[in-house]
Amino acid sequence: MNDVIVLGGGASGMAAALTLLTTGNGRCNLTNEHAGPDHYHGERPEFCRYALEQYPAAETLAWFAAMGLETVTESDGRVYPRTNTANSVLDVLRAALARYESLTLLTGDPVSAVKHKNDVFTCALESGAAVQSSRLVLACGGAAGSKVGGVTDGYRFAKALGHHRTALYPALVQIKTDPAYPRALKGVKAEALLTLRRGREALAARKGELLFTEYGVSGPAVFDLSRAASCGGEGLTLALDLWPERTETEVLAWLRARRENSPALPGEQVFVGALHNRLGQMTVKYAAVTRRETCGGYTEDELTALARACKGFALPVTGVCGFDQAQVTAGGLCTDEFDPETMKSRLVSGLYACGELLDVDGDCGGFNPQWGRASGRLAGRLR
Repeated sequence: MNDVIVLGGGASGMAAALTLLTTGNGRCNLTNEHAGPDHYHGERPEFCRYALEQYPAAETLAWFAAMGLETVTESDGRVYPRTNTANSVLDVLRAALARYESLTLLTGDPVSAVKHKNDVFTCALESGAAVQSSRLVLACGGAAGSKVGGVTDGYRFAKALGHHRTALYPALVQIKTDPAYPRALKGVKAEALLTLRRGREALAARKGELLFTEYGVSGPAVFDLSRAASCGGEGLTLALDLWPERTETEVLAWLRARRENSPALPGEQVFVGALHNRLGQMTVKYAAVTRRETCGGYTEDELTALARACKGFALPVTGVCGFDQAQVTAGGLCTDEFDPETMKSRLVSGLYACGELLDVDGDCGGFNPQWGRASGRLAGRLR
């Protein structure tokens, strides 16, 4: 019988395996220098604090450096392998695992069921074989990215062992809106302040790049709002401030100057030089002002409407894309059933869980891999 079985081979699974062994028992965003509890979500977001304090981003980078992985840090704190390829990360992790003769790596034979009886965990494999251990680490990941390995098996195994989970939602995913304007702007990128609203209530806001798509909007700022959009129910609106560096009054003053200085400029090009040409023209359309041949023809009320449209281009939200396109799962195993200082189950002796399987999800930008590795390494202590 094995001493420990780790189910899962992602960020938290490999980290857990490497940690317990070392204690004697595409482009890849590794982490973010600013990883802290304020970048994480869940019913009990403070659950992640201890793991992140024990294994902060700097320690994660030292951990990788010891394996020979060189990294680069960008201005926003995101950290990538110097090679800019995920294979480099996988290769150094595999090489680190291969150093331990006590480790048996099983792939290609998925676990179909997990049982716990008489202090022994039994993992039944699809081939008909079974493996047993006295301790089990669930590091199976979440439901996100179902096209590239996202599964719900971990939730099923945990339920069979007596644990519970929250509702699950796709997060860090594209937001769907009424397609009329986005479809016409497909492929256009813009820096904007995005605010997700329910009526007059602002649920969340992010500033950054967005990309208009066939079905709505995408981009880092959108991803960070997608959790709230996914969980927020009906009646949501995404308000786009297309010129966040200026107030509405300042935009209006700029438009007045445009009318004064370029009266012969075609009316639909009134925002040229400030907004992407197609976006500027669509903003004029959104403002629903009288079509003017030239900028000199705009009235004061029409300029006010144009400024208001630029600062509050509202798109009705119709949903988000599904788990197949999501980068992470919002929700997961209830964290009040686990010890945040060990990742050990409070319900089942010898059981641990870590990573995305738990009800902890982070913002876009390397925060989720950091949580996966920090919680995995904490679980790997087997305390």
